[in-house]
Amino acid sequence: MPIHSVTVYCSSSKNLAAYYYTAGAELGHAIAENKWTLVYGGNSVGLMKSLADAVRGGNGKVVGITPRIFVDHCNDDKQCELIITETMRQRKEILEQRGDAFIALPGGLGTFEEIFEIIVGRSLGFHNKPIVLLNIADYWNPLLRMMDHAIEQNFIKPQARDLYFVAANVAEAINHLKKHAIEPTPTPYLRDLSSATE
Repeated sequence: MPIHSVTVYCSSSKNLAAYYYTAGAELGHAIAENKWTLVYGGNSVGLMKSLADAVRGGNGKVVGITPRIFVDHCNDDKQCELIITETMRQRKEILEQRGDAFIALPGGLGTFEEIFEIIVGRSLGFHNKPIVLLNIADYWNPLLRMMDHAIEQNFIKPQARDLYFVAANVAEAINHLKKHAIEPTPTPYLRDLSSATE
């Protein structure tokens, strides 16, 4: 299916190494260049800000989704569209619904929660949208090793590795999404409830 919008999960931290913000901006430029809409958490701090500012700088469309608790503190009021939810659960649901693909930049607890929920959703066949872990500075390597460990211990099936794509840089991430739009990747676990994901 063609990709019109990309949901990006990322950090709101203001205390990261500079190369993370550079990568966020590079991704934002690439999303705008491909005329995709950015769907993201709607905050104006950290990687979120670098990402969204870059999309707007390329005349791209930005959709922010933020819970009401953040509105008076760090929401980004420069959205093309701003959706305010009552809860974090509602926010995650809309982030999933509005994206045709998902990219996870480096992030913290919230990003971990979001990307795992998306991966599990694909494993159960609730969606077949491409998922990319953007592995800037090998950030996701410890998590990938944990996945391998869980596979070795039979908690997760080996084909779980096919549920997501690990990109070393922005160009690889974008190329994967373009390829998926032409040749959709089958979902290995399609509603296979016998697959261990917990």
